[in-house]
Amino acid sequence: MIEISFGKLVLLALIALIVLGPEKLPGAARTAGALLRRVRNGWDSVRAEVERELEVEEIRRTAREAAAQAEAVQKEVEAGVKQVREPLDEAVATMKSAGAPAVDAASGGAPESPAAPVADAVTGADEAQAQLPLGEPAAESVPQPAAREPESSHGRA
Repeated sequence: MIEISFGKLVLLALIALIVLGPEKLPGAARTAGALLRRVRNGWDSVRAEVERELEVEEIRRTAREAAAQAEAVQKEVEAGVKQVREPLDEAVATMKSAGAPAVDAASGGAPESPAAPVADAVTGADEAQAQLPLGEPAAESVPQPAAREPESSHGRA
């Protein structure tokens, strides 16, 4: 920027006083101040706009980097799943070709076993409990304690 020392400022003021005269000098000073204010405000708004654009660009760059990292992690997870799934598929194919017992899809992939009727009975009891309102135990599952009379401490020493 232009450096204006006190001496140069006084010299400019004297030249303006001689050229404009004492009547027009205050008006010219106001006009020069308003012009300077407009230039400064314009410069500040341009600078603020450039800073905002830089911040937006930085946010976009960060978002692109995060998306790239997420994509890399997704590919890594997919590769891990594929690595686990291939031996599993091979094991299932081997079991099917060896004539293993049929797998029941409803039981979560476990082969049908003789314990299935027992599991159905337990599930039925759980369903009966689930139908009761909250806080009330099933009548057949919880025995009621015998009622006790409170002992009186009167008369005993």
